[in-house]
Amino acid sequence: MQFEEGLFRRDAGRMVAALTRIFGLDNLALAEDVVQDAFCRAVEVWKLRGVPENPSAWLMRTAKNRAIDLLRRDRTARSLVPELGKVLESEWTLVPTVQQLFDPQTIEDDQLRMMFSCCDPALSEEAQIALVLNLLCGFTANEIANAFLSSRSAIEKRILRGKNTLAVSRRLFDLNDSDFSARLAALHRALYLLFNEGYHGASPRAAVRSELCREAMRLASLLLDQPLTATPASYALCALMWLHAARLPARIDEAGNLTSLLLQDRSRWDAVLASKGEEFLERAARGDELSEYHIEAAIAAVHAKATYAEETDWAAIVSMYDALMRLRPSPVVALNRAIAIAQKDGAAAGLAEIRGITDKERLENYPFYSAALGELELRRGDHGAARHHFKIAVTLARNPSERRFLEARLCAAGGAKSRHDLQPGNTGA
Repeated sequence: MQFEEGLFRRDAGRMVAALTRIFGLDNLALAEDVVQDAFCRAVEVWKLRGVPENPSAWLMRTAKNRAIDLLRRDRTARSLVPELGKVLESEWTLVPTVQQLFDPQTIEDDQLRMMFSCCDPALSEEAQIALVLNLLCGFTANEIANAFLSSRSAIEKRILRGKNTLAVSRRLFDLNDSDFSARLAALHRALYLLFNEGYHGASPRAAVRSELCREAMRLASLLLDQPLTATPASYALCALMWLHAARLPARIDEAGNLTSLLLQDRSRWDAVLASKGEEFLERAARGDELSEYHIEAAIAAVHAKATYAEETDWAAIVSMYDALMRLRPSPVVALNRAIAIAQKDGAAAGLAEIRGITDKERLENYPFYSAALGELELRRGDHGAARHHFKIAVTLARNPSERRFLEARLCAAGGAKSRHDLQPGNTGA
């Protein structure tokens, strides 16, 4: 039998976090083995008896009982997790302690601490994301490799290095530790990149990986449940995710083709997600902190307020991109700003901005850089230049959906009128 993917994603991470609290980070492999045993046991039992009414509770109970068995067998529990000390060595206190550590609220706290542990400053951003996906989301090395256009061996090495780094600390990160702020910033960045990989990813299989978006949202929501982590930046990050996720139903049409922001059927946008995103953005404004997530979420909110693309307040969006360029400049942000300027002031103004981008060579392998040039040339009526840029974009397409989208634009450059069909970049221009 096969597990429903969401069940595995959610419960594997919860069980690993709880078991790591018991065994210690230096025994992470043991925690993962117990989780694997629980799922193997489920395959055996559920095949005969059927799936229980509450499969999550069944899995948690199985993992908890297995942990108790292991601790009873090894009376040197002090060497496993120093901070729990003798409570795991005594039969009188072992079971109640493990029961408490499997309490839902405790598990949620431990997931949060595990996220902070994964964002050790000694690790690269790529290694942090790989650890989060592996330990908290239940992704295999092969799945992570497919999502991030990397080899399985490279991902396995990142995960191994990350786990070796975690083992040195032995215990989950304490939110009262001195480097809390630095780790929170790293965690924000990791979750942001995880969401973006799902929303704008380079996967060869699909242009949109909604499961990555969902996992980023699930983990980001944990930040809002703790006073220490429910900062304005955390709310802004959640606002950005929810507002972008609201558009997912319209990003891919029924034939599996990408649809640009300007041509999406906005009646298909998820109004509940959009409303929640706007609520998060209001909460984010209750402090004096201004992060990149605040600005990007505000841009997404402007799009969400427009019933039709023609109603979009492009002047406001350009102003926000100006602020984002001052706060966190990058070639991708500059490209999206140029697209917004083209919407506001015309194709020639947009082309001038694109040509003035600093470090634009970093965009040369990004298909929508060439596509943006092609679209603006098409608007100006230079079909030859537009075809040239679209041909380059087609060769850079990262999956079939992108290729079909760009081939359609190349066909349009053969003489059809442009529909102002600019595909938005990473920040949703």
